[in-house]
Amino acid sequence: MIRWNALRWVTTVLVAGTMTMGCTAIKRDDALQTERTLAAAGFQMKFADDAAKLQSAEALPQREITPRNMDGETRFIYADAEFCKCVYVGTERAYQRYQRLAIRQQISQARLSAAEAQESAAMNWGMWGGWGPWY
Repeated sequence: MIRWNALRWVTTVLVAGTMTMGCTAIKRDDALQTERTLAAAGFQMKFADDAAKLQSAEALPQREITPRNMDGETRFIYADAEFCKCVYVGTERAYQRYQRLAIRQQISQARLSAAEAQESAAMNWGMWGGWGPWY
C-alpha cells in the first residue's frame, strides 16, 4: 500500500512538472515572438542590468504594451522581467508599425494553419485500413 501511494505521488509530481515546463516554454516562445516584432517595428530594448532597473521593470505590467506619457510625448512600453529582463520603449510610429506587423503575422499563421489542414485532409488515410475499435 505504501509503495503504491509513493508511486502515485512521484507520478503526479512528474506530470505536474512536465505540464509546468510546457506552459513556460509556450509563454517564452510567445514573448520571444512579440519581442522580435517590437524590435522590427523600431522599439528600443533596454536591459534591466541592475537591481533598481529590474525592480522598475517588475513594477510594470508584464508582457503587454502600455502607453505612458514621458516628457510630454506618448511612449509605448513593454516589460519582460521574467525572460529577457528587459523593457522595450517605442514611439507612436513604432507602435503603429508593430500593429501592422502583428496583423501580418496573424494572417500568415492563419494561412499556414489552413494549408496544413488542407494537406492533412487531402492525405489518403484509407490506405492504412481501420484504426480499431478504440477510435
